[in-house]
Amino acid sequence: MKIIPLSEGVFTIDKSKIFLPFDLNKDQLQERKGGSLLVEVQPFIIITKKDILLLDTGLGFIQNGDMQLHKNLAANKINPADVTKVLLSHLHKDHAGGISYKDKLGYYNLAFTNATYYVQQKEFEYAMNISFPSYMAEEISILEGNKQVIFLNEAEGFIDDYIQYKITGAHSPHHQVFWIRESNETIFFGADDAPQLQQMKHRFVAKYDYNGKRAMELRSQWWQQSSEENWILLFYHDVKIPFAKNTTTNYIGIKKL
Repeated sequence: MKIIPLSEGVFTIDKSKIFLPFDLNKDQLQERKGGSLLVEVQPFIIITKKDILLLDTGLGFIQNGDMQLHKNLAANKINPADVTKVLLSHLHKDHAGGISYKDKLGYYNLAFTNATYYVQQKEFEYAMNISFPSYMAEEISILEGNKQVIFLNEAEGFIDDYIQYKITGAHSPHHQVFWIRESNETIFFGADDAPQLQQMKHRFVAKYDYNGKRAMELRSQWWQQSSEENWILLFYHDVKIPFAKNTTTNYIGIKKL
């Protein structure tokens, strides 16, 4: 399997839920509001024998009339129309902003015309009810009743036999994670349950998680399991390391791929 990170840039975010661009060469974190977190926003393409998978869709920024996500794909010689499946961990705006785009007439359209979108039904209902600032109901409402969308109603299961999903309820009430298995390889996408490499090693409860204790316990479990089963771990919000293997259970054992 081939992994392609699609970075949309580095940002800081505080309790306002506003993502502010951050230049690692010029900006200073201490100059941002207290409690600001430094994060990458980084969807992933996984190319398998059967599919071109997109894991989450970023912020959905528009640059000179085109989606940044589409430009990132083009830079990697991938046509957005060739994406076959969009797997959504949850619908927070930094993970779901690129689900759709607004055309010149003001109508929202799915950003990937030939893809099937997979999203948890309860996550969608929750997002539409809560909405701003964590969710953008207007942007994701196009999912409802759309023939390209498959709403998952099980807590865990499989997509086409080789993609496993499971609701964790850790970062958000209906957050799900994915395992993609092919040719003795396993790629794990923990999204915001396991957003950065350093969080896999250190035990702590994050205030921004819906169930911080569960998220902490799951990270510890996955860290151990990833070493035993030779997973490739994807880190959606890691500024330095987009994906890696845990070759031992120690931090030193990380192998950047």
